Amino acid sequence: MGTSDRGRVFLVGAGPGDPGLLTLRAAEVLESTEVLLYDALAGDAIVAFAPTACERIYVGKRAGEHAMPQSEIERLMIAKAQAGYRVVRLKGGDPFVFGRGGEEAQALVAARVPFEIVPGVSSSYAAPAYAGIPITHREYAASFTVATGHEDPSKAVSSLDWAKLADPARTLVLLMATANLREIASQLIAHGLPPQTPVAVVQDGTRPSQRTVLGRLDAIADDVAAAAIGAPAVVVIGGVAALRTQLRWFDAGALFGKRVLITRAGEQSAEFARALLARGAQPILAPTIAIVPVDETSAAERAFPELSSFAWLIFTSQNGVDAFFARLAARGGDARSIGRAKVAAIGDRTAARLRTCGVIADLVPAEFISEEIAREVIACSSAGDRVLLYRAQEARDVLPQMLQDAGLTVTIVPAYTTVIPPDAHFAQKVSEADVLTFTSASTIRGFVTLLGDRIAPSQAANGKCVACIGPITASAAAEAGLNIDVVASVHTTAGLLDALEIHYAART
Repeated sequence: MGTSDRGRVFLVGAGPGDPGLLTLRAAEVLESTEVLLYDALAGDAIVAFAPTACERIYVGKRAGEHAMPQSEIERLMIAKAQAGYRVVRLKGGDPFVFGRGGEEAQALVAARVPFEIVPGVSSSYAAPAYAGIPITHREYAASFTVATGHEDPSKAVSSLDWAKLADPARTLVLLMATANLREIASQLIAHGLPPQTPVAVVQDGTRPSQRTVLGRLDAIADDVAAAAIGAPAVVVIGGVAALRTQLRWFDAGALFGKRVLITRAGEQSAEFARALLARGAQPILAPTIAIVPVDETSAAERAFPELSSFAWLIFTSQNGVDAFFARLAARGGDARSIGRAKVAAIGDRTAARLRTCGVIADLVPAEFISEEIAREVIACSSAGDRVLLYRAQEARDVLPQMLQDAGLTVTIVPAYTTVIPPDAHFAQKVSEADVLTFTSASTIRGFVTLLGDRIAPSQAANGKCVACIGPITASAAAEAGLNIDVVASVHTTAGLLDALEIHYAART
């Protein structure tokens, strides 16, 4: 097609649901789109790859419910491309696997609109894989067939060859088949497939809401009805389905299906959310704080010309690092401006952020708390040494007080402050969660404020698992009237996630 990216359509496969299965090319295209037409099966975490400023148009289809007719979808994407926009048509799974992508590509050709196909991971094999089912196996099936189950199998003339589909040596994968499952099973049995053939039906494959029913061909329709399995679902018919009992992995983890509230600042929650999804949990983004620059900058203005006189620079968060180097860059400086000063970081994440700025921390305490970093800095210092502490405006005073008591000269620079972002749906998000996570005392304060009164926080947390990143955060949670179930021994989001997994594993 054409060489220009202007006035171009990208038919993009979103994959089966897990954002971790989105291809690199799909993410690249999404991040630069100007108009996004997306389906029902393209989840929020994938849609979020698109720029905030892009025009987002929902064109999803569910059984019996179409947000927009297919002809209108094609007309719209052509019109947007002809107006000069980069258009992404985002489709669940792969656009060329029962996704009408071929029809949309034909419409683009007819309209002389340049386009690109970005394949996606198909649910036809991804959903079985997440259910622990290999669709080929040397002992069971050397080949597989993927077909639509949307066609009425009882109609007079079928486009499906039931005699060929009823092959016990081949795995049959059916998409969009739950509504016709009883008739499909009857046809397969009538054409020679043994009634006891194993069948698995996987709903919401690769998502934290994934559910799987395993049964026999002659009873699977009743089993699915009893379990209230609905669309979207993938049906796997053949001996390989029984391997789920041995190979189940995704929905066997301790955190699978748990809905986890993330209260940390929105821009810092993405990595934690991805880690939760990888373990089968469902993140609920509900930031109770937002990071904003401080209004009063006189302390920074006095400190920066004197950087060479400090023996230590101490950073207690990634936010402090970002604020420090942003101000340094604004003054025309870079990492060289630090001179001979040693640098201390309160944790691995803060140290990692320093490395991206060209600085390797001289000191990272084994325990990521203020008391520990104070003890280690004091042990490496002499009386009278100057220390620059770059931190949150509302941080605890324990760190500077310990340093001053040891004879060090401390300069505190408020680098940023936290505010509470409004969220009209916050209480609803809390009610939907199984787990409430808190990563700082400020996230606790925001939680209390957003719920509105002194009694509401303990009531909202009743019956839920309350997990804190460390003892300081846990102390703030206790003061707010919350019962704490989990306190991470390693004070990072990864440590918090590990602690949660241990907590739930012990309960099974």
